Amino acid sequence: MLSILPRVLGCCLLLVSAGAVAVEARDDRGVLVKLAAPAERVASISTFGADVLLALDIKPAAVTRFGPFTQADYLADGLTGVPVIGSRSQVNMELLSQVDPDLILAIRRYTEMDSERFDEIAAYAALNLVSLDDSLRAVTLAGELLGKPEQAMALNNRFLQRLDQYERKAPGGLTAALLVTGAEAPFIYYDHFLTAELLERLGVENLGGALEQADQGLPLGYRMRLEDLLRQDPDVIFLFASNKERAFTHNPVWPYLSAVREGRVYEVGQHWKEAAGPIARDLVLQEMAHRLYPQLFDMPSLPEHLRSRPYH
Repeated sequence: MLSILPRVLGCCLLLVSAGAVAVEARDDRGVLVKLAAPAERVASISTFGADVLLALDIKPAAVTRFGPFTQADYLADGLTGVPVIGSRSQVNMELLSQVDPDLILAIRRYTEMDSERFDEIAAYAALNLVSLDDSLRAVTLAGELLGKPEQAMALNNRFLQRLDQYERKAPGGLTAALLVTGAEAPFIYYDHFLTAELLERLGVENLGGALEQADQGLPLGYRMRLEDLLRQDPDVIFLFASNKERAFTHNPVWPYLSAVREGRVYEVGQHWKEAAGPIARDLVLQEMAHRLYPQLFDMPSLPEHLRSRPYH
């Protein structure tokens, strides 16, 4: 009887293996990422991975830091107990190996140089995560590799439907700037950056302008002197999170900006800067629409500490 047991167990394992469906998807390097079965233990090197996994009802196996935060604050309790394996630009490979993932969803520009090391640990998918198209494509890829293509498609479709509704409703006629850094000259984002694309879809001219030639969507933007910003004089300014005091707001030019004089400068959460995930991009769209056109769009339901707020 005991001699039969190993053969029975072996047959069961063969049946399980035979029932597994292989999955594959091509990442932003053009590499075909293949798995013998849909991924179950996924490490996220970028906020996107954690965001899309939770949107698809899967808890990440590991995550990287979220800007100045240990974990993405807007994802709330979904990341409770999930190990942090460093930052997106400095992953602790030993901790990553201990997690034993079967898939790594990673931001390309910070990880591609170490692709061979990641491949030794698990299947590695490198994603650009800069533009709206990047976001939609990355959600589709994640759905394929997680064995949830229909659910991923539904996430994209719902967002595009909301975006289309908002675009038709927004009156337009505004200009805006997306600024970050604590330096004397703020960094302003180009049009192809996802958050700037949402401005354009809401009828707002992004004063960062267009990038003529890009490599993987880079650079994301450039430094702009405050005197040059004053010449363009945006109606609205969104200030991205900074762990330093914003030196440019102490420039004598700052109070002369129309957005400053009219109280239309807003500090926004870290998720505005890393908005490629399906949860983040939806929150940013809704909150942006409210700040631009408060009479037409409601503020989304957010905890107070996550809400954008007027900058004084």
